[in-house]
Amino acid sequence: MSYRPYQQITRRKSRQIRVGKVLVGGDAPISVQTMTNTLTSDAAATIAQIRKSEVAGVDIVRVSCPDEESTAALAEIVREVNVPIVADIHFHYRRAIEAAQAGAACLRINPGNIGSAERVKEVIKAARDHGCSIRIGVNAGSLEKHLLEKYGEPNPEALVESALWHADHLLQNDFHEFKISVKASDVFMAVAAYTQLAEACDHPLHIGITEAGGKRAGTVKSAIGLGNLLWAGIGDTMRVSLSAEPEEEVSVAWDILKSLHLRHRGVKIISCPSCARQGFDVIRTVEKLEERLAHVTQPISLSIIGCVVNGPGEALMTDIGLTGGGAGRHMVYSAGKQDHTTDTDAMINHLVGLVEARAAALDAEARAKKEAEAKVAAE
Repeated sequence: MSYRPYQQITRRKSRQIRVGKVLVGGDAPISVQTMTNTLTSDAAATIAQIRKSEVAGVDIVRVSCPDEESTAALAEIVREVNVPIVADIHFHYRRAIEAAQAGAACLRINPGNIGSAERVKEVIKAARDHGCSIRIGVNAGSLEKHLLEKYGEPNPEALVESALWHADHLLQNDFHEFKISVKASDVFMAVAAYTQLAEACDHPLHIGITEAGGKRAGTVKSAIGLGNLLWAGIGDTMRVSLSAEPEEEVSVAWDILKSLHLRHRGVKIISCPSCARQGFDVIRTVEKLEERLAHVTQPISLSIIGCVVNGPGEALMTDIGLTGGGAGRHMVYSAGKQDHTTDTDAMINHLVGLVEARAAALDAEARAKKEAEAKVAAE
């Protein structure tokens, strides 16, 4: 949590819905999503991929359901994983009904391409009967023909009009458990569309920059677009769309959220870019620490600075710090204060041990607090 005025973000007030066990909107934490790229009909492969994303910290996972084989596998997938599953549906309204029956927590649809008003009603009934929420997914690459004719090209106004038009399909059937996305691959268009939509309604928003690109370029585009929206308080759940494995999307999403102090999970490493003053190989050290500490879920800050120019100052603001020194000896800080030294050869193992010990202590504190609360509740 941030206490400095310049670090405060005032989130847009939105309705709250439920995606399985995950609350979306209102005062709920911004949830992290990804999507599998395995054939959903291959339940074992899809389950394995979801589990990798769970380790990375995903909250919600979407799977494609283009055919009956996919929805048939959904029941096993839902049963074997620990996060809510969103079924991605296009055109075939029966797939949406089958997905709801199989235990999907949410249906991702465009009501306008499901078919007749009667078919939309059937999908809504299935969602209501089985406790599903719905995501209206609008994309700049698949806008309705009448909107393209009206506006001449995809633009923010067309995306918002499409979203509100689809939302009206659900509202006419007194269904309110839905969220909306208006994605575009162009950062300017996506940000403008979400900003306009945020002002036009109070539905929870799923934010993303669609088809952002590969791991590096897509991360940059997503950080610019999603960071802009989140900083403005817009967004209740998010996906970073990369041409990369799903767990990579999850890791990038967490880094964006941690950078804005919106959620805290795992080790946050503050490190210098390195220069000729460095007392050890900063780049290689950080690479190894990121790999060795990827399993830690408790929020812990770690500063790795190559020399004494900025090292002591950064260490003041982190849980554990290391500043490079001369003759292969480096200063270790604890809670901002000088504590002891370590040498280059032992440095990485030593820091990993310190972080793991702190994580274990925080885990023990959390368990004790939970037990105390349970005891009070039972009395």
